[in-house]
Amino acid sequence: MKEQKVVLVTGCAKGGIGYEYCLAFAGKGCRVYASDIAVRVHEIAGLPENVSKLEMDVTSDDSVTNGISGILADSGRIDIVINNAGIGCTGPLAEVPLDQLSKVWEVNVLGQIRVAQAVVPHMVAQGSGTIANIGSVVGWAPTPWAGGYCASKAAVHAFTEVLRAELKPLGMHVVLVVPGAVRSGLGKANTEELGKQHWRLYAKYEEAIAERARASQGSKATDAAVFARHVARRVLGVRPPPKQIVFGHMTGLFTMLAWSPRWARDLFFAKRFGLK
Repeated sequence: MKEQKVVLVTGCAKGGIGYEYCLAFAGKGCRVYASDIAVRVHEIAGLPENVSKLEMDVTSDDSVTNGISGILADSGRIDIVINNAGIGCTGPLAEVPLDQLSKVWEVNVLGQIRVAQAVVPHMVAQGSGTIANIGSVVGWAPTPWAGGYCASKAAVHAFTEVLRAELKPLGMHVVLVVPGAVRSGLGKANTEELGKQHWRLYAKYEEAIAERARASQGSKATDAAVFARHVARRVLGVRPPPKQIVFGHMTGLFTMLAWSPRWARDLFFAKRFGLK
């Protein structure tokens, strides 16, 4: 019998992709730890018996250290980390509050690095381990009205490439997950956060900015459960795991945009997001 894999998933609020990752890995027989900040983790419900809830704030060194230690004390090892915790950031860069940009960077970028730094020594000691960092197609081709979020995901792409090279000699695997448009709670959270903002220079673009906030949540967006099951199957089913997992609605479009000349990309985004 194969040894049961121990999986840590960050950012697991119900309605998000993280929650679906937990169900997907649990469905594959893994021992899963669903982590999130305290105010959210207690609201998580409907998980199977082989999933445990864990309070862990990826912006806190102590919280991450304690979370990793708790898993090791309980299960003795961590085989896979799904670095999923993340938040959105919508609005024109010339007016987005710096504290909001700082928070996005702290969660989306430093949060993933913080978790990796905490878990890597234990994975090296056990001789194996996989870290899957969650990027985005907008890390390839950044869109107007979401510069802060796009920049954070571009940073995830960059440091994941470096981590993969640096950790390979130590027996570890690092995977970059690149979702396209995946239907989840992110669009709703983006829209709610946007309602608190009032733009001075871009008041006439409010509808275009709001459209960007919900752009990934259209009727053709990939279902979060389908996406999560695909990622779980790829991470668990291939040895070694793939270097990249690209999946979801609009991944083809953004691949093309990433390779397009800048004038073509600018023309497309100007038309798509009302920059006239």
